[in-house]
Amino acid sequence: MRKIRILWTDDEVEALKPHIFFLEEKGYEIDTCSNGNDTIDLVRQNRYDLIFLDENMPGLSGIETLKLIKEVRTDIPVVMITKSDEEDLMEAAIGSEIADYLIKPVKPKQVLLVIKKILDQRRLITEKTTTGYRLEFNRISSMISSAATFTDWTELYKKIVFWEAELEKSTDPGMTEILKLQQNEANNSFSKFIICNYLDWLRPENTNKPLLSPSLFSQKIFPRIDQNRPLFFILIDNMRYDQWKTISAELSGLYRVIEEELYYSILPTSTQFSRNSIFSGLMPSAIAELMPDLWINDDEEEGKNNSEEELFKDLLKRKGLKYKWSYNKISSSLEGKKVNEKVRSLLENDINILVFNFVDMLSHARTEISMIRDLANDEPAYRSLTRSWFMHSSLFELLKTLASHPVKVVFSTDHGTIRVQNPIKIIGDRKTSPNLRYKMGRNLDYDPKKVFELTNPEKAMLPKTNLSSRYIFAMNQDYLVYQNNYNYYAAYYKDTFQHGGISMQEIMIPFAYLEPV
Repeated sequence: MRKIRILWTDDEVEALKPHIFFLEEKGYEIDTCSNGNDTIDLVRQNRYDLIFLDENMPGLSGIETLKLIKEVRTDIPVVMITKSDEEDLMEAAIGSEIADYLIKPVKPKQVLLVIKKILDQRRLITEKTTTGYRLEFNRISSMISSAATFTDWTELYKKIVFWEAELEKSTDPGMTEILKLQQNEANNSFSKFIICNYLDWLRPENTNKPLLSPSLFSQKIFPRIDQNRPLFFILIDNMRYDQWKTISAELSGLYRVIEEELYYSILPTSTQFSRNSIFSGLMPSAIAELMPDLWINDDEEEGKNNSEEELFKDLLKRKGLKYKWSYNKISSSLEGKKVNEKVRSLLENDINILVFNFVDMLSHARTEISMIRDLANDEPAYRSLTRSWFMHSSLFELLKTLASHPVKVVFSTDHGTIRVQNPIKIIGDRKTSPNLRYKMGRNLDYDPKKVFELTNPEKAMLPKTNLSSRYIFAMNQDYLVYQNNYNYYAAYYKDTFQHGGISMQEIMIPFAYLEPV
């Protein structure tokens, strides 16, 4: 059984020796440190169960060190040790999510009591969460085998995301692995469900279908616009439902969620197709036919989402809607700051569209930059990094400002993303699209049993570059790799977050309507 490992940071390390010996005799493994900077390095390198942190240190203070620890490990409990019981100091520490605090001089038995209280609490949380998931396991399995409608799948995916978040609180990795297996089983069944039903949903006369990308504005946003309360439509590119739940938790004191649901992205679940479809109110083939100058094919070098403002303007014209509106795309903190500086003018509009590209950039950076790959090495870390961005973003600052005004806020996205695991070998020519989750081209060679193929793109309302073009889509955690240099690229892209294909995470995406508290 692994020993409980504790880090104790104090600039007077020598004075800790009696406490260290006492705790080691009780079976704990103790590391010591004398400053904040070394503490952060040790937290990055080691797995600690608990940290004791002196508040009054030269260099980085205890409060400053605590904030940096939480950026590296949000889950690790920290006990602040201070010479002062001043109220403002305690408020600052508690506001930074400490587990407890002690006032010097501390006695060894006092320290032991705090350890047992905190770690027993974590044990109880683990036991409660593990027991809860065990009770739900059979129900989730039954839901997977019986899911027959898009509503069934929506409820199932919500339940899986809920248990992902719950099991993050647990220290039992076994239950998390079991949930991953269930999620994999669910994605395999969901892929079959999409293959059987997707084309049928695209028939105009079919009313038994989920909300799809082209209908987002007409069904969910336009009906909420009125002349007295400006509506802010915030689209965070490439945001999964679990990431939205992480963000929404931070808004609870500012906004109340009036409506929250999942809608379905069209295929391919990529920005070029799904987001252009949202802002135009059209399927991709219709955009290419009606506005060929605004549609950029996969094999062209130009940016694929530079025309959203023009597409939205055309949508309003077709609908006969005359709103006062604005459109802003934010890809940097400087651009976000500029938007925030003109809040007063935005409040005079009927609708303000704000597209934030951070999560999409994070996804691509995680693929290309090893440091980001290490920071977001799995789903919990990916969610944590998204939360950290949001808490320090211009978007959060904007939302805090808007909360004091009579506004309406809509959050959504264009598609999600999935961490890929299984390479699928394909052959294509130079004109084949580069995306790892779908391919479009005319000379594609692949195993048809391993992909969803559309030999007739017109049925899926997708444009094609020539008469023999077809689309293929990867399913679940698969990704499409060319035969040339196959082993290199299969290894390079394994465990990266990709989008464009068929999975619950990519297709079922959040829509939420909020109002200030």
